[in-house]
This record gives sequence, structure tokens and C-alpha cells, in this order.
Amino acid sequence: MSDVHGGLVRTIRKPFQGVTWQRCQTHFLRNILDATPKAMQDEIHSRVRAIFDAPDLDAARLLLNQVLEAYKTKAPKAMAILEAGFEDATAVPLLPEKYRRRLRTTSPCALERGNPPSGTGDRIFPNRESAKRLMGA
Repeated sequence: MSDVHGGLVRTIRKPFQGVTWQRCQTHFLRNILDATPKAMQDEIHSRVRAIFDAPDLDAARLLLNQVLEAYKTKAPKAMAILEAGFEDATAVPLLPEKYRRRLRTTSPCALERGNPPSGTGDRIFPNRESAKRLMGA
């Protein structure tokens, strides 16, 4: 799971072929709201949240189509972002229920505190092998 940085996604998929990649829903929602007219942000926020909270992909797609239809003329840029990123942001419903909430976003603890993660990537893992061990676990 990560944000939609293209280089990062390609890097993940190369050594881990066939892996499911989840786009961070928090960042995706922010991207959508940044393109939404201010007067509609609360309304669209709740509708997109409902898509993410859907119990399965069929329900999420149904809600997606309803939201796209309702706002395609009122917030076309936001709806284009939503439609283009939907598949990447909805890998979570494929996972068992107990994991879904924790795997929606890249850093639940940091986001709840409102603090960005500190340090750089080279300080987190002393070497490549330690990073691979963590990902394998």
C-alpha cells in the first residue's frame, strides 16, 4: 500500500509480481476533494467514504456509479480523478474484514496524530535485507 507515486508502484510490482497494491485512500480522497468545488466538499467526502466503506467490490462499484452520475456535471474534475483511481483504491474489500480498516491508508498512526513520519527511508532499514524480511513477514 502506498500513495500513487508511479515509480514506487513500478518498484513494488517488479520484484513482487502478482502482488495486490492498494492506493492510500486518505491521499486519494484528498486528491478528489482538492478538485471539488468548496461548496460540495462535505457532500462528496461522505459519498466517497461510503464507497470505501462498502462491504464488497460490487457494492463499491454500484456506489461509484451513483456518485459519478450525481456529480459528473457539478464536479467533473473530481469525478475524473475518482473514476481513474477507483480500482487502485479498492483492493481492501478483497481482504478479510479484520484487516481492512488498518490497510486503507499508508500510515494510520501518523495520520491520526497529524504528524508526518519522521526520518528518511535510509534510516528506517539498515539494509535491503532487513526491508525484505519485514515485507515478507
